[in-house]
Amino acid sequence: MSKPTIFIDGEAGTTGLEIRKRLEGRADINIVSIATDKRKDAAERKRLLNECDLAILCLPDDAAREAVSLIENPKTRVLDASTAHRVAPGWVYGFPELTLEQGAKIRDAKRVSNPGCYPTGALALIRPLTDAKILPASYGVTINAISGYSGGGKELIALCENPTDDIRGGPYSAYGLDQKHKHLAEMRVHGGLNDDPIFLSAYSNAFYRGMLVQIALRLKDLKTDGKTVHDTIAKRYAGQKYVKVAPLQTELEKGYVLSPLSQNETNNLELRAFWNPQREIVVLTAVLDNLGKGASGAAVQNVDIMLGLK
Repeated sequence: MSKPTIFIDGEAGTTGLEIRKRLEGRADINIVSIATDKRKDAAERKRLLNECDLAILCLPDDAAREAVSLIENPKTRVLDASTAHRVAPGWVYGFPELTLEQGAKIRDAKRVSNPGCYPTGALALIRPLTDAKILPASYGVTINAISGYSGGGKELIALCENPTDDIRGGPYSAYGLDQKHKHLAEMRVHGGLNDDPIFLSAYSNAFYRGMLVQIALRLKDLKTDGKTVHDTIAKRYAGQKYVKVAPLQTELEKGYVLSPLSQNETNNLELRAFWNPQREIVVLTAVLDNLGKGASGAAVQNVDIMLGLK
């Protein structure tokens, strides 16, 4: 049986390079590349897109849509790492652990959209609670998150690695304050929410990769307790390889901190619940590598599921 062929369209970008690095050297696939001098040659791109078994799109949204339009071969499957198709009809959302059935949907799909980095952390916390009716679809969710600067693409990487007086490259930079972030629809739809969450995003020039997502819930509004919230999340991910839920925490050691760097260079997603029974508040957290489970690691996981390799 011949090995499946993979074409990474946009392999020179941050996500494409990471995916290529993770796939290189594997004996169970063939990776084909476009010649450097033909990257803007539409005919050559179209040929490669239609001759591969799986096309991985690491492109801006409009370019990803254009790439899909070039595919005429019904046997070519697509994994899109852009934002273009994450809530589009006919596309399966590529977060295998999102529901108990999601992995099978990805396995059988012709078109899969790779999740965003922030939504991966947020949805892992939200979706089990909305499915269990603990968190009403009408609940006003606020998500706080910080990412390493690699999440901002080439321009931000250059800005943070070559400091100037441009304040955009600072140690803590909040952005998306107008609540028009491209991840909002993704978090609403796949989180089972009626409305877009309030999303407070930030990045730091102090670290290249890593991510911490936080969601605080007032339990008196939900008529539940922190143990129920924690146990509902833990039950959803029991036995999963890449998503782990730490024990419920109600007392912290002096000086306890949670670092966004703790899952770097892995495909792991670590979830935690911090419950203050007296104040009836639970703080939910997700830590992941924004280039791992938040992007390229997730893409490789989807490749394996789609092609039945692991």
